Order: sequence, then C-alpha cells, then structure tokens
Amino acid sequence: MSRIKTRLDALQAQKRKALIPYVMAGFPNADITPALMHGMVESGADIIELGVPFSDPMADGPVIQKAGEAALRLGIGMSHVLDMVKTFRQTDNTTPVVLMGYANPVECYDLQHGSHAFVKHAATAGVDGVLIVDYPPEECTDFAATLRANNMDLIFLLAPTSTDARIEQVARVASGYVYYVSLKGITGAGHLDTDAVEAMLPRIRKHVHIPVGVGFGIRDADTAQTVGRVADAVVIGSRIIQLLEGALQGNEIASVREFLHGIRVALDA
Repeated sequence: MSRIKTRLDALQAQKRKALIPYVMAGFPNADITPALMHGMVESGADIIELGVPFSDPMADGPVIQKAGEAALRLGIGMSHVLDMVKTFRQTDNTTPVVLMGYANPVECYDLQHGSHAFVKHAATAGVDGVLIVDYPPEECTDFAATLRANNMDLIFLLAPTSTDARIEQVARVASGYVYYVSLKGITGAGHLDTDAVEAMLPRIRKHVHIPVGVGFGIRDADTAQTVGRVADAVVIGSRIIQLLEGALQGNEIASVREFLHGIRVALDA
C-alpha cells in the first residue's frame, strides 16, 4: 500500500480534507526545497506535489513557468529532484511526495540511466506518486503497473472538458487520487467557479472510486474551504510560488507556512 492511500484513508476516516501544496523543485533557490517541504508539513500539508522543471510546460501558467525557468537556470534536473526527496526522507518517512511534470524529463532519465531507471530510483528516493501531464491513460497501463509494483501511484488530471469515456479511461489506470483541473486553461488562470466544480464531481465519482483533489485557481482560505466541502483534497500551487517570489530573502519558508496554516484552519473548520 502506498503512503498516499494510507494518508488519504486516514483523513477520510477522520472526515478531514487533504491539503496538497505544490512547489517547484529548486525554486527560489537550489538549496531551499527540502526545508520548504518540511515547513509545509509543519503547517498542515498532507501530501506534497513537487514540480520537476521542464523547458516546455504546456499546462503551466506564467507563474509556474517562470519558477521552472529559474530552476533550470540553476541546473536543476531529475537527479537533483530525486536527491531533494532523499534529503526530505531523512527526517520525514510518512508524508507522501508526488512528482508532477512532463514526459520528457522522465524518458530522458531512462535514456541516461537505463530502462525503468526512473521508477527504480524514484522508489529508492522515497517518491510515492507521479503525475505526468502529457501521459494519456491509454498508453500508461504498463507504466502504472510498474509504479504500483514499487508502491507508487500514477495520478491523472481531469478537466471540465473531460468526457465520460475519458473519465472511465482514467479510472481504469489511476491510483492514489485524481486531480480535477477546475479551470479551462493553464495553472493560475481565471476565476474559480465553485458551482461548476460542485456540479462536475458527481460525474467524476460515477467512474472514479479513489479520492478526487481539486486545483487550479485556489488562492485563499475561503475558496479552499468551499472546494473542500465537495472535494477530497485541495491543491494549491501558483499562489505558493507567488509567495516565494515575493518574500524577503530568508523569509520564504515562513511566508508559505503562514499561508498554509490559514488554509489548514479553514479546511478543518
């Protein structure tokens, strides 16, 4: 059983909603990520999504794109991301970590290190799940099975435009949780329509029998609380990147901790 299922099952038993913050590995500097991950856990994060920098992130808005470009300029690649997870695991062996990114870095890693090297090394590092934006479910059956054999989950995105057939395809392959993208567009874009989210989730749950997280457009405690009433998890990314970017040097982690504490209180209220 993966750490993700263990954590989400425990939260459901407690009738609590999962808080899943996203940060870009290596942003705003190469050394901050493991300490930032610990700070988020101390503020109430249940699962951490860790972005893998990539030069052509099709689903990311300007905020996360800029963070990824900054990390790439610092030389951050997949090996560094796995090392960050290893460092985090030295003192936290329970909080699930999901790598979120694109196919290119994963496939390049295997080309450099050998067939299935990414899965093997990610499992050894302590990764619990993988969300690869541009991997369609119909082409992922073997990859999903290899991940599950190593106690890792393959997580998929669903969108307002997803058909019932597409949702059913995802349901056959996904494990851990699915991530419902609440907006038609890129990360950080637009105004979240919470009524539309509430209307969509029953459609998803007809086919998907694992927890459903909602993200894209959640920027404050009120919105998080509203989404948490209908979703199993709330995912927040762009707003955290903005806080890191705007914080005074040395105050980045404290800024994120304060923000996430407010979200945690709202979700538990």
